[in-house]
Amino acid sequence: MATDETALSRERAAGRPEFDHVYSPGTVQTEPPPITSDRLYNVDLAPTRREGRTWNAYSIFTLWANDVHSLGNYSFAIGLFALGLGAWQVLTALGVGALLLFFLLCLSGFMGYKTGVPYPVMSRISFGVHGAQLPAAVRGIVAIAWFGIQTYLASVVLRVMLIALWPGLAPLDSNDVLGLSTLGWISFVALWIIQVIIVCYGMEMIRRYEAMAGPIILVTFVALAVWMLWRVDFSIAWATENPLTGWEMWVHILGGGALWVSIYGTFVLNFCDFTRSATSRGAIVKGNFWGIPINMLLFGLIVVSLAGAQLKLDGTIITAPADIVQTIPSVPLIVLASLALLILTVAVNLMANFVAPTYALTNMFPKALNFQKAAIVSAVIGLIILPWNLYNSPVVIVYFLGGLGALLGPLFGIIMVDYWIIRRSKVNVPQLYIDTNDGAYYYRKGVNPRAIAAFIPSSLASLAVALLPFFAGASEFSWFIGAALGAICYLITAKKRVEYTDQHGEAIAVATTH
Repeated sequence: MATDETALSRERAAGRPEFDHVYSPGTVQTEPPPITSDRLYNVDLAPTRREGRTWNAYSIFTLWANDVHSLGNYSFAIGLFALGLGAWQVLTALGVGALLLFFLLCLSGFMGYKTGVPYPVMSRISFGVHGAQLPAAVRGIVAIAWFGIQTYLASVVLRVMLIALWPGLAPLDSNDVLGLSTLGWISFVALWIIQVIIVCYGMEMIRRYEAMAGPIILVTFVALAVWMLWRVDFSIAWATENPLTGWEMWVHILGGGALWVSIYGTFVLNFCDFTRSATSRGAIVKGNFWGIPINMLLFGLIVVSLAGAQLKLDGTIITAPADIVQTIPSVPLIVLASLALLILTVAVNLMANFVAPTYALTNMFPKALNFQKAAIVSAVIGLIILPWNLYNSPVVIVYFLGGLGALLGPLFGIIMVDYWIIRRSKVNVPQLYIDTNDGAYYYRKGVNPRAIAAFIPSSLASLAVALLPFFAGASEFSWFIGAALGAICYLITAKKRVEYTDQHGEAIAVATTH
């Protein structure tokens, strides 16, 4: 697909941030390509060319059509009912979170569109060409662990579906080999292989899979909600017996909205991994608008329908959509619903937990690993850590993964305030790949000590709020607290009154489908 020149012209005419040296398709480079370091550059880390980018508004919308409707998100939103929130309070909490996310994801997405670089390279702007390993590693470790856990949870659905189809497989599900039954291992490895194959074909294959999965997921959940409403004559219970009121209600509403943003704390960091191939800023805005506020409204209505209908039927609060799938009075329909849940889980895992560690590993070893090899390495790590044991360990989930998750807020605050406020979106893209003392992002031995100085206190504060019982009342807001402290600390420590250079990276760019 050719670059949308008209859209680019409109954006420049409107005064939106754009490069001083604007690239136009067909322009002949009159200057020699900049020299890049093989410690920082390969074709997977290189910026993407403006011409030929393929992620349009629909591509970005389907990211959210899949991710918003993940099983984990349904469990979280339904859990708000268990806290005592009624239907309109749940919708309000999700709405608050959706509006905040729309704004934050546009900020992050525009960075990827302008520079064309993935998240680890984007981090070099504020942390330095070598210091960027820190934010990339934090994001990558969290993602690898959750990749394994989500694959395990999907394998549970597959295992149940296989036994429903072929009851003779039940004996294979009764033994234990390193924490999984034989059937459990078969299910896990099968899903693991499918995801590895998809990722090995690159970001373009991921885009196609997400585009295929999105409509399937939406139709499945809408059909499930309509079926539940039909069972209760389209009259649901709007609240539990003891709903929250007053100040306590509003604290939980705002806390639910804050947690909703925290769930996406990973994505607001590395959204540029996807928007680096976006066709225009307008595509990002349109895709985010339909995928976040509008799609989350649909998500909220489905949550209310499922939970409210089940509450009216028997007075119980479901924990996940899988609870309802199991009550479908037809084996073929159960199988179809289970397949949809498997398609959904794979889609969510690919975008949320596979791309980030793949780029992080490529950034660590650009001479040895390309995107395909890094994908295989991250998948192998996700297998050998035996993720089902991690999932069953509250210490690992709460303290290890929860602690790493608490670091994402400070990283976001530092990176965003540096890009949008300190530099006013001026980036010299070729310099992101230069490993010499005179490089714009070399700082001190490749590390920006001012970013590290901002990260340490803000991350310690974020960890304390997220994990210490003393701050339990504010733990829902730990991501925002960490992001705000990271931004403030960096504003204080960053150099002021510096003239920054804006330069596109077309001379070293590669095609989106490389």
